[in-house]
Amino acid sequence: MSVFSLGSWLTLIPVVHGSAAYASALRKELLSRSFDALAVPLPESFSEQVIRGVERLPALSLVVRRNALGQDGIEEAAGWEQELPEAMPRGTYVPIDPCQGVIAAIRMALGERIAIEWIDSEGDSIENHSPVIADCYAIRHTTLERFCSAMLPAIGPPSLGLGSSSILERIETMAQRILAMRARYSRIVALCPLETWPWLREAIGKGQENADNREGVVGEDREDTRRQDAPMAELYGVDPRSYLFMLGELPFITGLIEQARQDFEDDDRVVAEGLKELFVTARSSYRQELGNRARQITPLLISQCLKYVRNQTLLDRRMTPSFYTLAKSAQQMMGDTYTSHLVNSATEYRFDSYEQADGLETIRMGIGVGQLPGTGPTALVSRLPGPPMQWHSLELKRPVQKKDQRRWESRWNPYMQCSWPEEDTQIESFRNRVAERARQILGADLARTEKFTTSIMDGLDLRETLRHWYDGSLYVKVNPPSVGQVNVTVMIFDPEPDPREYSWRATWFSEHPDESTLAFFATPFHRQMIGPGIAMANYGGSMFIYPPRPIVDIWQDERLDFTDTLEQRLVAAACLHSESRHVALMSPTPPGQVLKKIAKRYSRKLVYVPLAHFSDSVIQQLRIFHVLNGRHVRSYAANFIRKS
Repeated sequence: MSVFSLGSWLTLIPVVHGSAAYASALRKELLSRSFDALAVPLPESFSEQVIRGVERLPALSLVVRRNALGQDGIEEAAGWEQELPEAMPRGTYVPIDPCQGVIAAIRMALGERIAIEWIDSEGDSIENHSPVIADCYAIRHTTLERFCSAMLPAIGPPSLGLGSSSILERIETMAQRILAMRARYSRIVALCPLETWPWLREAIGKGQENADNREGVVGEDREDTRRQDAPMAELYGVDPRSYLFMLGELPFITGLIEQARQDFEDDDRVVAEGLKELFVTARSSYRQELGNRARQITPLLISQCLKYVRNQTLLDRRMTPSFYTLAKSAQQMMGDTYTSHLVNSATEYRFDSYEQADGLETIRMGIGVGQLPGTGPTALVSRLPGPPMQWHSLELKRPVQKKDQRRWESRWNPYMQCSWPEEDTQIESFRNRVAERARQILGADLARTEKFTTSIMDGLDLRETLRHWYDGSLYVKVNPPSVGQVNVTVMIFDPEPDPREYSWRATWFSEHPDESTLAFFATPFHRQMIGPGIAMANYGGSMFIYPPRPIVDIWQDERLDFTDTLEQRLVAAACLHSESRHVALMSPTPPGQVLKKIAKRYSRKLVYVPLAHFSDSVIQQLRIFHVLNGRHVRSYAANFIRKS
């Protein structure tokens, strides 16, 4: 016999509110059973509007009932995170959320044409928090019965909790109404909050022993009288900005679950893979806004961020991450701009177009407060309370407004330009890496293989030895020391740079001996103003001369006018000013015949370093650089410059 069964006529299943994983498991449990009626833990005064709201799904809505007395519900306000004025009107509400187990059960019963009974008390004094239980994500790896049974030790007696009188009243009322249903139905499935499950079982058991007692009927009459005096529940639409406060899951995840329902897919896949799709969706909107300026968000980077999210979640003693954990992890690994898109994507519900279909009044709400028509700010308590919500602060870089960009651009002094020192350090360090890699490649080209005589030299050459295995000869490697230096490095980031896109070309000189002389072509900086006197651009290609020395601006040098493209002029300038025979060239593709002829013209040789040898994220970060309108801007530039 199932742990949910109380005889052959009743199945009592506890519900954890606000969990998509639990709602999915509950729906599967109900579909596996045959029953005549479904009893739900909601008052009958909510029945008409709740059914109307469920039939409106996937459009989200809220069923609100204002309290009959202005001071009802003050008892439960003591446990809220925020203190509300005692004079504020109060009420209770039922969120029509497809990720709520009770709503999913009602939706299933309507589809299967199963009778629905409303068994909860009509009282307004409701606890505003659910008990602390294990994360419902664990249901994916166990059964609903085992999960609920494991929670029994954590459920305390109602006499020890907040609002104990209202809980005892609700348990008594639900037990009486379930027992009264026995006369009309032969197989009943009843739902109840998890925190009342063992005590409701006990109350029903006692009621069965006193089956001839008429107290249950009297209780029904008393509730009917109170129901007539209670205000009617009202159905409202929900402002999209309030979805985060009414839904148990993130609005994006809720939308995925509804989409899976329409596509006849399994909810479990959405619960497990929904966060990955959220990161990918945020990446798409991020790229759409920034275009070439967007940092490259690779699948590897998303995977690493999800691992970071997992570790942070485990430190919080959870199995599913909170919204704050997602946003904080994305900010630390992907920057403020991407995090802004992630936050916006997470709070978007893909079925918004359904909202205004029948012209419902729309309300806004926050944590425990709603803006009701005709009443104003109202303290609201959910009758299906999910996990408690808390405020967290997260500082993100504010998106630059167009009017600010135009004002900063109008104040720009064209005769004062300098770089951001932190980026100078990064790009110079990378230049050293490229030059060192070029020297290694140059040394590898000089390596040779010799037949072993008296010395093993630089090690045994296994390939050549196996090739001559038939005569028993051994061959060794000889790596002579690298000759020459590489004092000019060229970096081509775009394989086919468009002169219209990279219209800004300049030559910058070093401020101190540790910097190179730099010539480059890039996107126009004045189109991307991010602060007063601070602009941003993207490298298309660059040339570094180290040690630094003054040169003629390569974009005005008539000696280089024979070139046709930007990369050709950059390579020609590098060969012209190189004091070494070898010039390091880092690019996505090997140099073609035209570039080789240019190098030969100056008696130079290009040492090709593939761009693929370096991390895409590093390259993408280095390509973005900032231009300051004078050295004085460096004193406050850090307040505006953050890597996107």
